[in-house]
Amino acid sequence: MTHPMETMRLDKWLWCARFYKTRSLATEEVGKGRVTVNGQAVKAARDLRCGDTVALRQGPVARTVVVKGLSGARGPAPVAQQLYEETAESISAREKAAEQRRLAPEPAATLQEGRPTKRDRREIDRINDRTAQRAGRKDWGDRWSASIDE
Repeated sequence: MTHPMETMRLDKWLWCARFYKTRSLATEEVGKGRVTVNGQAVKAARDLRCGDTVALRQGPVARTVVVKGLSGARGPAPVAQQLYEETAESISAREKAAEQRRLAPEPAATLQEGRPTKRDRREIDRINDRTAQRAGRKDWGDRWSASIDE
């Protein structure tokens, strides 16, 4: 005779609900304090029940979900999505953060100094060649050997 689960370890639920790829990653995130249950810092072995509110971070994304179900095994994504319901505030905050990331300027575009790109290097070479020709100097490319022949 089987009966539905009443409690489940937090790290296992996070893994079953597909928030983290492995249980060890889920345990690590809980240990770093990036996961709270009902507003309290918890350990990975904490028993989770239906109705608990879980706040977590997945990289830069913060999410708040309400536990709707418990599962003994990790299943396909559509089944995993039935184990929780994301709060409206969490959805709006996540969408707002995604929009800000989308509208943010490209970080590489702000670089003014540093190693020149291949295009920059070729432009520098062209300028140096023109300057050397105007001054009547020979360039290394004009020499047949590296020895001084003048």
